[in-house]
Amino acid sequence: MRWALVKVALAVTTMVVVAFAVPLGLVVKELARDRAYSNAERQAATIGPVLAITTDRPQLERAVASAETGRGGRIGVHVPASGKNGKPAEIGSRRAAQKDVEAAAELGRASISPVTGGSSLLQPTAVASGIAVVEVFVPDAALTNGVTTSWVVLAGVGLALVIGSVAVADRLGTRMVRPAERLAGAAHDLGKGRLGVRVPEDGPKELRSAASAFNSMADQVVQLLANERELAADLSHRLRTPLTVLRLNAASLGDTSAAEQTRAAVEQLEREVDQIIRTAREQKAQTRQAAAAAGCDAAEVIRERMGFWSALAEDEGRTVRIAGADHPVRVPVARPELAAALDAMLGNVFRHTPEGTAFAVDVHNAEEAVIVLVSDAGGGIADPDAALRRGHGGGGDGSTGLGLDIVRRLAESTGGDVRIGRSVLGGTEVRVWLALDDRRARPGTRRGHRLRRTLGGRRRRTARTGS
Repeated sequence: MRWALVKVALAVTTMVVVAFAVPLGLVVKELARDRAYSNAERQAATIGPVLAITTDRPQLERAVASAETGRGGRIGVHVPASGKNGKPAEIGSRRAAQKDVEAAAELGRASISPVTGGSSLLQPTAVASGIAVVEVFVPDAALTNGVTTSWVVLAGVGLALVIGSVAVADRLGTRMVRPAERLAGAAHDLGKGRLGVRVPEDGPKELRSAASAFNSMADQVVQLLANERELAADLSHRLRTPLTVLRLNAASLGDTSAAEQTRAAVEQLEREVDQIIRTAREQKAQTRQAAAAAGCDAAEVIRERMGFWSALAEDEGRTVRIAGADHPVRVPVARPELAAALDAMLGNVFRHTPEGTAFAVDVHNAEEAVIVLVSDAGGGIADPDAALRRGHGGGGDGSTGLGLDIVRRLAESTGGDVRIGRSVLGGTEVRVWLALDDRRARPGTRRGHRLRRTLGGRRRRTARTGS
C-alpha cells in the first residue's frame, strides 16, 4: 500500500510538472526571443530620426557610433543612391544579403534575415532619395539570454514538487500501513495464544474502527475462555461426589480381583479429575492475568456503570455529570476490577451523602497515566488521610470502611495511587491514578506533579465556568 501510494503520487506529480513546465519553458524561450528583437527595433528606431533629417555620411556615422550597440559593429545603414550619378551608401556593418535588403525596402516593413551567428533585423525608413534600411544584428546568444537559467529553475521546482509529493505520500502511507501492520501482528499473536495482546486505536478512522473491533473481539475471546475453563473446573468438582460414592462402594466389595480392578479404576478416575481441576485452575489464572495485561476501555466501563447508577440517582433527585468518557481510554487493568472499583466509589456517594446531592465522574487521559475522578457536592470528609488508612471507619477487619481497599489495590497494581480531597462541587473528590507505562512510575515524580497541577488548573477553570 505504501509503495502504491508513492507510485501514484510520483506519476501524478510528474504529469502535472510536465504539463506545466514544458509550456512554461517554451514561453520563456519565446519571451527571450521577443525581448531580443524588441531591443533591436528600439536601436533601429534611434537611427530613423537622423535618416529623416539627413543622409550625410559623416552625420550618419556619428549616429551609428552613438547607438547602444553601434560600436560593437551590430548596426548598419543602407542608404539608396541620390540622383542619376549617385551611389548607394553603406554605413556601419553589413551582414544581410543584398537581396534581403532590397526585399525589405520593397515591402516597406521590418523583416528578419538569417545570417552567420544570428539574424539581422531589417527596418526600412523613408528618406529623400528613397527607402533606406537600418540593419541591426541580433546574435544567437541574445535570442537565448536567460533561457537556460529559467529552464534550470523550472526543472528544480518540478523536481522539488515531485520529491515533496513522494515524501508526503510516503508519510501518508506510513500512517496507514503501521496501524495495519500492528493489527496484523496482533492477530498473529492472538492466534498463537497470547491473549493479552491489544492494538492501539490510532491512525485513520477505518483502521481505528478495525482496531477497536479487534480489541473487543480479543476481550470476548478472553471472556469465553475464562467461562469455558470455569465450566470445566465446575464440572470436575461436580464429579467429586459420585466418585466418592463409587470409591465407598468399591471398598465394600471385598478382596476379589473384580473389586481390586474396580478400586483401581476409581482411583485412576479420581486422579484424572484432580488433574483436570488443577489444569483448569492454572488456565483460569493465566486467563485472568492476560485480561489484566490487556486492560480495558475505561470510558466504556464508566458509561456502563453510570448507566446502572443513573437510575438510582434519578430516583433520589441527584444531578449526574460525566466528562472525558466520550472517546476510548484504555487502562492496564481488567474490566471486572475497574467496574468493582467504580461501584465502590459511587456506592460511597449514595451511602454517605443525602438525597439530591449532585456527583460527577471525570476521566483524564494523560501521557503516562489515566486519572479517574469521582466527586460529589456533599459535606466532604473531615480527615481524608485517615479515611485512606486501613482500619478507619470499619470494624476489626482492617477495612477503610469506605470500600476504598478495592480502589487502592486496583491503582497500586498499575503503580498508581488513590487520593481524597475537596472537589469543585464542594464535597469529596476521590482521585484514582492508573499508571500506563511499563516502568510503573510512582506519582511522586516530577511529571506526576506537573499532571496534578494541570488537572488542578482544569478543575479550577471548570469551577469558574460553572459559577
